[in-house]
Parts: sequence; C-alpha cells; structure tokens
Amino acid sequence: MNLLYSIAIRLYSGFVALASLLGNEKAKLWWNGRKNQWKNLISVNKNDEWIWIHVSSLGEFEQGLPVIERLKSDFPEYKLLLTFFSPSGYEPRKNFQLADKVAYMPSDTLHNAKKLIKNFNIKAAFFVKYDFWFNYMKVLKKNNIPLYYISALLHPNHYFFKFYSSWFRKQLRNVSHFFVQNDETAKLLKNIGIENTTVTGDTRFDRVYEIAKQSKSFPEIEKFINGRHCIIAGSSWPSDEKFIIPFLNKMPDNYCLIIAPHDISDSHIKQITSQLNNYVLYNQQSKVNGQQPTVLVINTIGILKQIYKYARFAYVGGGFMSSIHNTQEALVFGCPVVIGPKYHQFVEAVDLVGDGGMFSVNNQQEFDDIFERLINDDEFYNKASGICQDYIQLSIGATNKIMKVLESKL
Repeated sequence: MNLLYSIAIRLYSGFVALASLLGNEKAKLWWNGRKNQWKNLISVNKNDEWIWIHVSSLGEFEQGLPVIERLKSDFPEYKLLLTFFSPSGYEPRKNFQLADKVAYMPSDTLHNAKKLIKNFNIKAAFFVKYDFWFNYMKVLKKNNIPLYYISALLHPNHYFFKFYSSWFRKQLRNVSHFFVQNDETAKLLKNIGIENTTVTGDTRFDRVYEIAKQSKSFPEIEKFINGRHCIIAGSSWPSDEKFIIPFLNKMPDNYCLIIAPHDISDSHIKQITSQLNNYVLYNQQSKVNGQQPTVLVINTIGILKQIYKYARFAYVGGGFMSSIHNTQEALVFGCPVVIGPKYHQFVEAVDLVGDGGMFSVNNQQEFDDIFERLINDDEFYNKASGICQDYIQLSIGATNKIMKVLESKL
C-alpha cells in the first residue's frame, strides 16, 4: 500500500505538470514554484532548531496563524519553517515575516520527506486541519519528531472510517497529538483506537476575534451607507447572486447592499453590474453625483473580513457550489448569517443553523422570506444576533488550550 500511495503522489505531480503545460494558471504556479524548491529549503545553520508548520492554503493559514504567533512569542529559541501545498496560500503569504523560511511543501514522497528532515533540525511539526501526508508523517515518526494536528476536523463519511481504510487508519498512529475542533472528531478517533486528542475548538475563531478588535474604519463605505441599514453579501458566486439581485426589488429604502464577490475579475464584475440599476464600484465612489446608490460592489480584495462590522446581517456565498465560505468573519460582529444548503462540513454552521443564528436557504422563496423577516421582525433579528454573539464568546480560546498542552511538550 505504501508503494501504491507513493505512485499516486507521483502521478498527481505528473498531472499537475501536464495541466501547467496546457495553460492552467494555478497548476503553472504550483509546478513552477516547486521547480527549484530545494534551493529555498536549505537551512543556513545546522545548529538552528526549527518548528515546522504546514498548511494547505490560505484558509488553513488563517486557521493556524494564532498558534504560529504564539509559538513565535512563547518559544523564540526556535526558527519557523512555513510550508504551503497550494499557490492560493503561498502566493499571498510568501513574504510572511514571522516565519524564518516560507516554501511550497515538496511532493509527499519518501525521498522528499527524508531530505526535508535532513536539511532542517526540526524539533516539532504542526499540520493544520486535515492535510494528511503519509510519507512525511512516517518519516517524522521514525525520526522521533512530534507531529501535532491543529483544529483537526473529521466526519463519519471521511475515508479513514471506510471498510477499506485500515492502512490509512494505521498512518494516524504517527501523529503525536490531535487538537480537534469538536467532540465528534474525538469520538471518531477514539473508535479507531486513537485517544491522544484534546478538544480545543477552532483556532480560526481566535483569529477572526483579533481581526474584529483591530478592524479599522472605512470612511468611503460609511459615506455609501449614509445612515441606512446595510446587508453584506460576501464571497458570492453567480449561483448566489441569482438570489441576491432579484431581492433588491423588495429591499426597503432605508437599506443598502454591499456585494463582495469571490471572483473580482472584470468579466464577473460586469456580469453583476449589468443586472443593477443603481450601483457604484468600490474604487469609483468619488465619481458618484446625485442619487445615492443602493448597491456597492467591492471590486478589490482584502477588506471583506473587516467591513462585516457595517452589516446588520450577512449572506455568505459558496453554499450553492461545493461549500460555504468563511462565516466566522461575519459572526464575530454579531451578524446573523444566511447561507446556501452545502454547509454540513462546518461545525459552526451546523451548530448555528440548529440554534437559530444562521439560516440555510434552498431557493428564491426561502431566501426572500428570511431576508424579509430579518429586516422587519426586530425581535427575531435581535435573538439571532444574540445567539451569534454568545456562540463566538464560547468559541474563542482554542489557541490558549493548545499552548497549555504544548508548554510541557516543547
């Protein structure tokens, strides 16, 4: 099975190389970024001691960031190696200053794993959420380097729990400790004989809580809102916008809408604005004269997580695609959140849909009904907002729980 797994890894790299040659931009970044990777992955001083943090992409980086910051402050004697699997994580964070070295993770072969361990005097490794790379896990274990999983989250339908997965389950024994998001994950691991777990919750709540405390003001957005109530549709896709835009006909005059699409390409922005009558683009507000726009379209990146503070309630996109985007960034401001139907892999979404702070919709009628109720029923709105605020307060603190365990281990 080890051989088949390693062959599969090499085949994957080959497919990425082929996709790169055929013009796929993400594959090109992935492949080109790894061409000369070992020039970057060389420890300058063999006497340096390293902590290795690996994340898949940008979302997992944000999830791991509170722990990275604490590792850097609590254990300054160690240098930090940060690796990414995906270009969408590496590209925006390749100059991350808290890390002493940032790189792509070399493909998960035994050769690469042994070479990485040889080049760095690694004292501990941290993988975030559920990025399982079995050759690296095996080599870390063989070299007595502890491996910790941060904010691990597993579900009953995960491949580890299938009838054919005994080899995969065995690989989990190479992990020193799992810091898991919920009791279900701890129970699933216990059922297959793995009890080295601590239920800490999700470290991303600590991250968004810090962002909320430090959020700056946006005078241009405040000027657009101009005393009105604001709805924010964040990380939207066309499958979300087909419900959002028709609702504008029912939106009261004392409300406005901010759309922050996931895709801010010119073609998608034009697709949105072609359906709007009274709108302004974020980077063109100075050109507005006369009538107050009803819709503000965010055609830049990097501000959504901070502007949720202006929302009375929010719609978070992706739920009509593969899965919803980050709802925590809105929840931290006490915003009730409306989402599509594909949310079940996120603990906070499952919890809050059940509690009444988040609302899942399947069609235009359900979308309109919940929007109208959040607008018109103050008692209903205040209850939902309070549920979100209480949930956030109960969810922060995962990083402290993790660091308390690590104090005796590092």
